[in-house]
Amino acid sequence: MVSKINDKQSVVDSRMATSAEGTKIAVGKSPSGVCDGRQHSLQAQMKHINLSFAACGFLGIYHLGAAAAFHRHGKKLLKDVKAFAGASAGSLAAAVLLAVPENIEKCKHFAYGFAQEVRRLNFGAVTPGYDFMKTLREGIESILPSDVHEIAENRLYVSVTNSKSGENHLVSNFASREDLIKVLLASSFIPVYAGIKPVEFKGQKWVDGGLTNGLPILPVGRTVTISPFSGRLDICPQDKGRVDLYVKLAKQDMMLSLANLVRLNQALFPPDQEKMELLYQNGFDDAVRFLLKENWFE
Repeated sequence: MVSKINDKQSVVDSRMATSAEGTKIAVGKSPSGVCDGRQHSLQAQMKHINLSFAACGFLGIYHLGAAAAFHRHGKKLLKDVKAFAGASAGSLAAAVLLAVPENIEKCKHFAYGFAQEVRRLNFGAVTPGYDFMKTLREGIESILPSDVHEIAENRLYVSVTNSKSGENHLVSNFASREDLIKVLLASSFIPVYAGIKPVEFKGQKWVDGGLTNGLPILPVGRTVTISPFSGRLDICPQDKGRVDLYVKLAKQDMMLSLANLVRLNQALFPPDQEKMELLYQNGFDDAVRFLLKENWFE
């Protein structure tokens, strides 16, 4: 249904798009045709949309594909989005889509280059002498605008884990661009893998939010969930197995499948360039299918 995307355009089956656009669903009407209080509340709830991007390491390239689909074909949806949330790589994708969607392409190429750099190392990111966080910081600083903290204030929710207590926190207040960058770095800091010293923020030390809450669900409104792992999610790969078995990892319901086990490995040890490009395309395609299904595609 969706062709391979390139820098210029993506082609979606016009019959399917027309069908989705033409489908009208009556919402908020009682049998008599009059809206009651509960239905008004339901309408308000449906209008309050959040987007949450799961923790996933180098599979965050899938998120960028989904973000590109939202930016290109989901403007109706984005108008209703009140908050963006994420953990680890998901928080980076959320920040880019919220604050500077025109830089999704730039972010994609950074991700490709970052993955290539790690692949070339003898022991990947844990190769002695390699500074994973330095490379990540340089990428973040090159992509996010100077006023990103103002745009993100009370709209971006970043999952982080307190290294001392092990408790999860969702950070949504950012006094400066540097504060926001520190929180994003903390959310991606996997102990030992990314370094030895946790990220310091407001006098405390923080590590990967994906360890305690890999898929933040916000309390108000509907949270649309996006993940490169197959599971009970709005946007994700659809693995086919003989038996649907699920496991909850850091608050994310993931299907027990061989494909997901492969993905878990790829999250830390990035696959080759061709596979990275396919993951980006898959994220784009899965997001388009969701937009068509929900009548948000345009």
